[in-house]
Amino acid sequence: MPRHQHKLHSTTATVLSEDNTWPADSSLVGLVFELSPKKDVSLFPQYAIGLHAWFLDQVRSQDPELSAYLHDGQSEKPFTVSRLEGDLENSGRQVLLRAESSYRWYVTALSATVAEWMREWLQDPPEVVELHNAPLRINAIRLSHPPTSYQQLWRTKPLRSVTLSFVSPTGFRHKGHHLPLPVPVNVFHSYLRRWNDFSEMPFDTDAFLKWVDEHIAIARHQVSSVKVAAGKRGSITGFTGEVEFCVSTQGRQYPEFQQLFSALANLAPYCGTGHKTPFGLGQTRRGHQKSNVQSEILPVEDQLAQRIEQLTQILLATQKRTGGTRAHSVCEIRATILARREFGESLQAIAQDLQMPYETVKSYVKLARRALKA
Repeated sequence: MPRHQHKLHSTTATVLSEDNTWPADSSLVGLVFELSPKKDVSLFPQYAIGLHAWFLDQVRSQDPELSAYLHDGQSEKPFTVSRLEGDLENSGRQVLLRAESSYRWYVTALSATVAEWMREWLQDPPEVVELHNAPLRINAIRLSHPPTSYQQLWRTKPLRSVTLSFVSPTGFRHKGHHLPLPVPVNVFHSYLRRWNDFSEMPFDTDAFLKWVDEHIAIARHQVSSVKVAAGKRGSITGFTGEVEFCVSTQGRQYPEFQQLFSALANLAPYCGTGHKTPFGLGQTRRGHQKSNVQSEILPVEDQLAQRIEQLTQILLATQKRTGGTRAHSVCEIRATILARREFGESLQAIAQDLQMPYETVKSYVKLARRALKA
C-alpha cells in the first residue's frame, strides 16, 4: 500500500484516537475535517469539484480499483463530500478564506468497502488538503456521524415524525427539470435508492413510495430556494431549510413501512438528499440546526450559477436540433466552461476539474464565444 509523502503528526492535528476507531463491519460513518489555510487564499466558486477530486485521489493512492468504481460506477455513489462550512467571504469573483479562520468539511461513507478504506486511511492521512494551489492545513479529523450499519438503523425506535435540516442546496431531477421542493416522495425515494443499493435489505420501491405519498405529510417547513453551480456542469435551483415530516395515524397501521421511514430518516445525515451529493449538495442533518451551520451561498456563487444558466439558454437557441438531451448537455458543458473562464479561472484548471483534454476545453470556449457573436 503506498504511503503518503506527508504524515499527520500529533503536534499538528488531532486525529481519531484508538478508542474512537470503529468496528470493521461498519457500513456507515461520517468524518469532519477542521481545515485552515496557511495564509489568506481565494477559491473559485466551484471549489467543491476540487474537494471531490482530492478525496478520489486519496482513494486512488491506496486502492485504484475502488477509486475507479467510485468515479465510474453507475450505481448510487457510496460517499458524500460537503462544501466548506465556516466564515466564507465574497471577494470579487472568488471565495475568500482567512488564515485565522477554521473551516469544516464533511465526508461520509455509505458502504462497508468505503468505510473500511476510510478506517485504514486514517492511520496515515496527509497534512493538507491540496485545493488548486490553496493548501488547507488539516488541524483535526473527528467523527461527525457515528459508525453504524444498516442493520442497526433498521433496529432503531420507530418514529412518528422527524425534522430534517437541509444545510446545503438540495434538489431533485423531475421530468427533465430541477425540483427545488421537499416533496416527501422525492425526499424518501432518494434515501431508499441508497438503502436498496448498499444495505443488502432491499424494499419494494413502488409499494413504499405509494405509502409515503398517502401517509407522510409535511407538518411544518421553513425553506427557501437558491441557485448554485452544481457538479461539473450546469446549475440547479435547490432549497435549504428545515422540514418536519410526520406519519399519519393510518400510516402507522403499516409497521414495516413506518420502521423503514424511521431507518431512512436516520440514514439521511450519512447519504444526503437528492442529487449531486458527492459535490457538496444535499447535506442533511437531523433536527433543528443553528443558522450558522447553514451552508450559505455567496453572491459570487449565485452570479456564476446565473451566468451558466444564461449562457446555456443562449447556446441552446443557436442549435439547429434541440430535441433530446444531447443538445442541452453539450450547451450546458460549454456554458459552464465559458462562465468559469469569464470568472477568471484558467483553462488548465477547468480542464483538470472537468477531467477533459485541455485542447477540448479550449475549443469549447472558442465555439461558445463564436455562437454568442452569431
